[in-house]
Amino acid sequence: MEAASGRPRFYVGLGLALASSAFIGGSFILKKKGLLRLCRRGRARAGQGGHAYLQEWLWWAGLLCMGVGEAANFAAYAFAPATLVTPLGALSVLVSAVLSSTFLNEQLNVQGKIGCILSVLGSTVMVIHAPQEEEVSSLESMAEKLKDPGFIVFAACVLVSSLLLIFVAGPRYGQSNVLVYVLVCSAIGSLSVSCVKGLGIALKELFSGKPVLKEPLGWVLLVCLVICISIQINYLNKALDIFNTSVVTPIYYVLFTTAVMMCSAILFKEWQHMGLDNIIGTISGFLTIVSGIFLLHAFRDMPFAPDLLPLFLQQGRADLHVSWRSADRHQSCQHQPLLPSEDKGSQSAEEEEEEGESV
Repeated sequence: MEAASGRPRFYVGLGLALASSAFIGGSFILKKKGLLRLCRRGRARAGQGGHAYLQEWLWWAGLLCMGVGEAANFAAYAFAPATLVTPLGALSVLVSAVLSSTFLNEQLNVQGKIGCILSVLGSTVMVIHAPQEEEVSSLESMAEKLKDPGFIVFAACVLVSSLLLIFVAGPRYGQSNVLVYVLVCSAIGSLSVSCVKGLGIALKELFSGKPVLKEPLGWVLLVCLVICISIQINYLNKALDIFNTSVVTPIYYVLFTTAVMMCSAILFKEWQHMGLDNIIGTISGFLTIVSGIFLLHAFRDMPFAPDLLPLFLQQGRADLHVSWRSADRHQSCQHQPLLPSEDKGSQSAEEEEEEGESV
């Protein structure tokens, strides 16, 4: 009976997580369109500290879309464990990559499409083998978990590293390294998920008639959530303004998922209740996602030519000859002889000497 009653809640959380991924993936495109319009007008860019995007309606539409996605994500955390909701964020990578290739004219080659598919498959595996978090049914139990020394050390490390990235690494490497601002968003995002989980518990108690508004922990979690989201929006805008959307989105997903998994494992003690098969499945799913993100990021500018396929996959000798000719025309480094200009020069010189001797 308990399993039957918990099944509708599972589907509600799953549907909210899917809707959240769709809205968040679309929000990246709207924000990027707004930032590009500002750049064409010559306004101060967000990557240089400007805030002219606050006057652009497309950016606000993207922010509204992200707000809807985050609200759906917030509700999904109330119905399902974090390890089910967070991996489904890979779908936002797929949505963002497809929409960016359609509306932003950003190339999505074969390797990128394979990377998106691998990300979705890895997320599916992680959902199947998701660890079950320890039951937290009240703000009192949530407060006890927040006082755990392991979580306090983790939160302190996140805050110190974020401050170093913002004030030390940001001015030096923020314009050239995509990891600087994305790491800030991911690290702070792990704390925001904990705040969301606590607020979801507070809302449940509020609807059940308990005097939650008198509890200070709920208000503290709300203030912390607002601060964390504000920091995430600011530095995500900087990363989107400087770097390609198809690069920022998947890297942000990988780092954010890693941080959330670490935070949930420390706060809710998830890994203590997992079997060996679920541990292997979770790690395998996450590595599959990382492999897909690597394909999407590392080979985004490499075109896929038919002559790169093995010979047994090519269609006959004639097609093979045509592909080699086209490869020569495009100066493919795999089929060109070494130092071709020197060889041609030496051949022409020998022909001229033979003609001179004959004369």
